[in-house]
Amino acid sequence: MARSLQELEARIGYTFRDIHRLKCALTHSSYSNETGARNHHLLCNERLEFLGDSVLSLITSEYLYTRFPLLPEGELTRIRAATVCEEALAAYSEKLELGDFLLLGKGETLSGGAKKPAILADAFEAVLAAIYLDAGSMQAVSEFLLPFIKQAVSELPESGGGHIDSKSRLQEFVQQDKELRNVLEYRLIGESGPDHNKTFEVELYLGANRIGYGKGHSKKYAEQAAARAALELFGQA
Repeated sequence: MARSLQELEARIGYTFRDIHRLKCALTHSSYSNETGARNHHLLCNERLEFLGDSVLSLITSEYLYTRFPLLPEGELTRIRAATVCEEALAAYSEKLELGDFLLLGKGETLSGGAKKPAILADAFEAVLAAIYLDAGSMQAVSEFLLPFIKQAVSELPESGGGHIDSKSRLQEFVQQDKELRNVLEYRLIGESGPDHNKTFEVELYLGANRIGYGKGHSKKYAEQAAARAALELFGQA
């Protein structure tokens, strides 16, 4: 583990009461196996990953259920699958540079285990479980997880029902209404936070009129949020 756990806590935005939970979440089975301990399976992150998978599914499902009240079950399932798959979880881990904090066995280290998507995805789920157990509630986990999920959702291609891509829906609505037809302009008005967790703010104008405001952890998500606000203003949400 080349970097300190305190640095990772800062990236996560949560300070552990029991730092050993975080260390366990970062311990791969290849490392615990090399300790020779009889209970080595209790020293790695596999059990935490098991719990974290359920925590991930529940928080993501609740968010999508609330965020898209008109979508059918099949579409919600499709979106969830895209945002919690191995590829997506590995990408979240890479944003945290989680691979730099992993404890891996010698062989796994030599084979590039710190960059393997499966190992990164499992570690991310384990971290979710560690936060959940340490905090004793879902709230702390949600605060950490949802920015990743929201950004992933905002970057998905438009769904068959057209409920995800608010920018496209708004553009179509504006073009169809002769009284509203004008140029849509998304203006970046601010950005704040560290490089790995920035927040962007966007205002949306239709001609000279401000019709929406949004913020998010990418400019694209902030623009989508502003477009959704405009759709609500026009009664099209």
